[in-house]
Amino acid sequence: MATPWLLLMSVWLPLSLLPACQAQEARPSGCGTDLPSLYYNLCDLSAAWGIVLEAVASFGAVSSFVLTIILVASLPFVQDPRKKSLVGTQAFFLLGTFGLFCLTFDFIVKQDFSTCASRRFLFGVLFGICFSCLVAHALTLNFLARRNHGLQGWVTFGVALLLALVEVIINAEWLLITLVRSSGPSQDPCALANEDFVMALIFVMFLLLAAFATAWPALCGRYKHWRKHIVFILLTTFLSMTIWVVWIIMYLYGNQQRGGQAWDDPTLAIALVANACVFVFFYIIPEVSHVTRLGPEQAYEDNMYPTRGVGYETILKEQKSQSMFVENKAFSMDEPSSAKKPVSPYSGYNGQLVTSVFQPTEMALMHKGPSEGTHDVILPRATANSQVISSANSTLRAEDAYVAQSWHAAAQKDGKGVQAPSPYSKSRW
Repeated sequence: MATPWLLLMSVWLPLSLLPACQAQEARPSGCGTDLPSLYYNLCDLSAAWGIVLEAVASFGAVSSFVLTIILVASLPFVQDPRKKSLVGTQAFFLLGTFGLFCLTFDFIVKQDFSTCASRRFLFGVLFGICFSCLVAHALTLNFLARRNHGLQGWVTFGVALLLALVEVIINAEWLLITLVRSSGPSQDPCALANEDFVMALIFVMFLLLAAFATAWPALCGRYKHWRKHIVFILLTTFLSMTIWVVWIIMYLYGNQQRGGQAWDDPTLAIALVANACVFVFFYIIPEVSHVTRLGPEQAYEDNMYPTRGVGYETILKEQKSQSMFVENKAFSMDEPSSAKKPVSPYSGYNGQLVTSVFQPTEMALMHKGPSEGTHDVILPRATANSQVISSANSTLRAEDAYVAQSWHAAAQKDGKGVQAPSPYSKSRW
């Protein structure tokens, strides 16, 4: 009796395990034997979308990390304080972009409790960080385009942080309500309708539209050199809106027509990678390349006040340029108003020795009034005039006038009508 019982058990046991063995998924080509089935999409050669998105997301994550290091390392070289105040907000944006590339792997792998919960929470939060940074930057550019000075750096970063925290609170409450407080099959985070997933992203869509609308008025500002930053934001937000419209239509309607729920994860993963690449190529790279450039005011100051050497030749050139048109005031004398041009005191020298020069006496200087010139002290200037050289006796000196006056007084005392000799006669005493 025992032998037939053992034969029956030996036949029933393999038959009972057969459905379980058939339910196990076959290992795809390209995946290892010890790899869990949750990660088959990362190595499945038949599912090309997973491998392609994995490569692009890996490259984007590394690029975002390198750009963050470059942005922080270039901070000491930023000379414009207005651009330096935006570095914190741009680094926060890079953090969100890096998270989007990493979240792509969460949509490539298959669904379970942890992956579905992280998808629902991080999808809206990471996009909320990026779009809130764009809103804060566009708001600051409105002030810069009109007044050439914007909000302080901590104010801009605070606006971006507060807007991102709003989306964090919305997603946290949504997860608590749908997973903890509800009962039934809805406690599974993967049991979520596509319409509910899109409706939870309403505030993110509002941030995207706000960034696009806030950047437009800045184009009308007086300071045109800020326009290129506004163009970066407008181009980024426009392409982002295009991507969002496409993936929402495909997620809600297109997948129902084509592939059902099997297309949901590829649709969301492609939307993540595409939008993150737009952030990198149309906003992050242009902003990082412009962060160390000088503004037009600073470039003008550098042209006006270039760096000069302190060599001996430079000093001689400066002294020569300063003394080129300076008049030697120590040897200038009063001249008529018609001759105001500075004349060199040695311009009349012809190479001959001068035997008689004009030297005014003390009495002539006493009777001479103050000069109308601009000089405080005027000294006689040595000149060589042809008239002075030819007539050496044409100047009346004080000694000659005194001798003539004494002769006239003596003649009147004697009662003689002798005419006093003229002091201008040719004979001198």
